[in-house]
Amino acid sequence: MQATELKGKTLSEYCDICHGIAKEKGFWDEERNIGEALMLVVTELAEAMEGYRKQDHDNFREEIADAYIRLFDLCGGLKIDIEEEIAQKCIKNKGRPYKHGKIC
Repeated sequence: MQATELKGKTLSEYCDICHGIAKEKGFWDEERNIGEALMLVVTELAEAMEGYRKQDHDNFREEIADAYIRLFDLCGGLKIDIEEEIAQKCIKNKGRPYKHGKIC
């Protein structure tokens, strides 16, 4: 698999790809602990923060990608139509007040 083959995919396609790789590597052999899977996303974001703090731009970008990959895998495993969820949430957010009504 080459990066050029993966560019331009839809979010749903990335969910299928990332979940397929995770299954292939054994991460779904047993029922997933969803709390643990979510915290792994948080861990990737913490690692991105560390890369940002150290001004390690390559590591920062890689860890951001890891966070997306973990989310796409989770969506694929749980059969979440993330494209639909994002579309619905954008509509909801568009109807909210400026800064969601917060003063600060």
